[in-house]
Amino acid sequence: MTTQPGIETVSTRPSPASGAQPGPAGSPDPSAPAQAGFWFDPSCPWAWLTSRWALNVEQVRPVRFSWHVMSLAVLNEGREDLPQRYREGMKRAWGPVRISVAAAARHGDEVLLPLYTALGRRRHLEKAEWDADTFAAALTEAGLPTDLVDAATSDEFDEAVRASHHDGMDRVGMDVGTPVIAVGDTAFFGPVVTPSPKGEAAGRLWDGVLLVAGTPGFYELKRTRDLPPIFD
Repeated sequence: MTTQPGIETVSTRPSPASGAQPGPAGSPDPSAPAQAGFWFDPSCPWAWLTSRWALNVEQVRPVRFSWHVMSLAVLNEGREDLPQRYREGMKRAWGPVRISVAAAARHGDEVLLPLYTALGRRRHLEKAEWDADTFAAALTEAGLPTDLVDAATSDEFDEAVRASHHDGMDRVGMDVGTPVIAVGDTAFFGPVVTPSPKGEAAGRLWDGVLLVAGTPGFYELKRTRDLPPIFD
């Protein structure tokens, strides 16, 4: 999801091509899995689809993702040109982001993926509203205390939300949205894809994304979407 209802221009940080199966910088074991960061907002259906693709990529390529929060509400602050319905959605989007950051702060970053999975399935597959019942059910599924629901309406963790947000967005620029993926010095927005590729198709897309994003001076490859998010 982006700063507007449509998909915005992709920005990348130019860097040498990292190849289809890069290893961590300075790793003594070149066969060790590459480490990739994934920045998501739980409210975005397109980021959800990309996250499920990323989990498939882990099964067929030597890469492991770490999970981080960005915030569409932060990204769109002060955007009075957005439709009223979208602005109302951004107000509701604070809740799951705050809960995610609070959960990571109190219980470790490793809880972010199971919590994201529990939140995302309810929101995007089951069409649940962002409310206290949805949050509590997702927290329970992720093995987390339900008192974290209180974070949804508190500004206690907003500074941490903004720090995590900028950690991801500063790598690609503010004219894009979620997801942001970073591998070493290469970072990019997307890919935006529906439905999520699986198996070797997921791996081939990963290879191609790394190839183009790692090409010095490459910034954009885009076409108009003619399909809605397809959840399967």
